[in-house]
Amino acid sequence: MSDYWRALSIVKKYEGFNERAYCDPETGGEPFTIGYGTQFYPDETPVKQGHRCTKEKAIEYLINEIREISKEIEKLDLPIDFAMKEALASFVHSVGWKPFLYSSIIDSAERRDWLAVVEEINSWIYDRNNNVIAPLINRRQEEALLFLSNVDCAWTSQELLLKAFRDYSAAPHEVRAIRNLQQQINPYVLADFYNQFYLKGPKDWEMSTEDLDKIS
Repeated sequence: MSDYWRALSIVKKYEGFNERAYCDPETGGEPFTIGYGTQFYPDETPVKQGHRCTKEKAIEYLINEIREISKEIEKLDLPIDFAMKEALASFVHSVGWKPFLYSSIIDSAERRDWLAVVEEINSWIYDRNNNVIAPLINRRQEEALLFLSNVDCAWTSQELLLKAFRDYSAAPHEVRAIRNLQQQINPYVLADFYNQFYLKGPKDWEMSTEDLDKIS
């Protein structure tokens, strides 16, 4: 099971360790969660209010959960590599098996439409009231990057960037993502891109600098 160390690392990083069982933030009750996102013990009994566990037990529970998820993913017989399976294992641990089955991921993977898979993964960042859960943005990005880690990077990067441009709506999380990307690109490369891309003259859909600065 150590082969799934990247999936385990993502889950541990974003779930965090909780010694005491805590209630669902949306229901105020069940399902209760303990350890690194565990809601059911290996014997399938649910976690209850007041339960406690050690880090060692929490890791044991998590390994068992990823093992069971990986078995179910294998049964789907999708044309995906091991990194993709790891990414999906982390994703399923986060959203649950039934939501995963009802998503478009399986159909997209069967068509080998990796960009569609990543787009679907990145869309699962909202709570039941359609509010963005901030930590999920980074988690989904890590899962998406892991999923694409063995895909032709040149082709993927070009297509992902074009897709992002087509779908851009100036939403706060999109602006943050662009700013994060800017910080990682050589300023001379950015300047050259700007000169080639920029179209002179105002556009109805442009946002002012003041508007963009309001988005933190």
